[in-house]
Amino acid sequence: MMVDTGAMSRAGPIVDRLPEKDDDGGFASGGWKSEDGRLSCGHSSFRGKRVTMEDFYDIKTTKVDDRTVCLFGIFDGHGGSRAAEYLKEHLFDNLMKHPKFLADTKLALSETYQQTDANFLDSERDTFRDDGSTAATAVLVDNHLYVANVGDSRTIISKGGKAIALSEDHKPNRSDERKRIENAGGVVMWAGTWRVGGVLAMSRAFGNRMLKQFVVAEPEIQDQEIDEELELLVLASDGLWDVVPNDDAISLARAEEEPEAAARKLTEAAFTRGSADNITCIVVRFHHDKANPANPDKAADPASVQHG
Repeated sequence: MMVDTGAMSRAGPIVDRLPEKDDDGGFASGGWKSEDGRLSCGHSSFRGKRVTMEDFYDIKTTKVDDRTVCLFGIFDGHGGSRAAEYLKEHLFDNLMKHPKFLADTKLALSETYQQTDANFLDSERDTFRDDGSTAATAVLVDNHLYVANVGDSRTIISKGGKAIALSEDHKPNRSDERKRIENAGGVVMWAGTWRVGGVLAMSRAFGNRMLKQFVVAEPEIQDQEIDEELELLVLASDGLWDVVPNDDAISLARAEEEPEAAARKLTEAAFTRGSADNITCIVVRFHHDKANPANPDKAADPASVQHG
């Protein structure tokens, strides 16, 4: 377990997810449980048919002003891995340093996404690289869930057994996205699929300096209170969503008690169904009946979570 002690002074230690298994096939998975037993989480990442791995993910939990905060993120790089890696290293730290992180979380998410994009572009200004990345993030502050998205990674939930998307993929042929791009002087062209300038198959991303005027890093954000019907939260790169519909993803995940097993099942299903991309997903299970402090045996300290 890694603890980041460089967090801002009003936050407690930031606990990252536990070390993961990584086998020779480029597959890695791991799990985590909250101390109060309300949440359990699993992640799974698979290089798949790609030669390189450009997906990254981040899972953190901490206390900010005595409020419990959990953060989950999927970052799918394109044209290289540096943008996605930069987001893993900086996005959540930047978010929690935002002065209005708790007071106006949506504003903090929007401004942090765009500022982190600017910081990344500045850090790469003397290189010849022009890679980019998606970001699908879910931030849980106490009992309130905020989902922010840039690009074509996706976040869905299971509520009463029904799959509900909390993000909409940023594709260039989305009518509102196409209008925004064209109003900015860009073009959307068909080149095997719809692409901005005939190059990029998504309409929003971090990085992508050459297309930055059109390919923005402004997130779309949805939020909701956690209630008894909310069972699962699933975030994944498009390596999953290209071949696994939302309903299938929820059905597969609900069949597993442990979220790590659910995450692994999802990545395996995507590969079996022919995904040619990197595949990464995070599954969060909400345990509404286990949040009672009178049942301490149902809570697990993250350091005690075992990986089989």
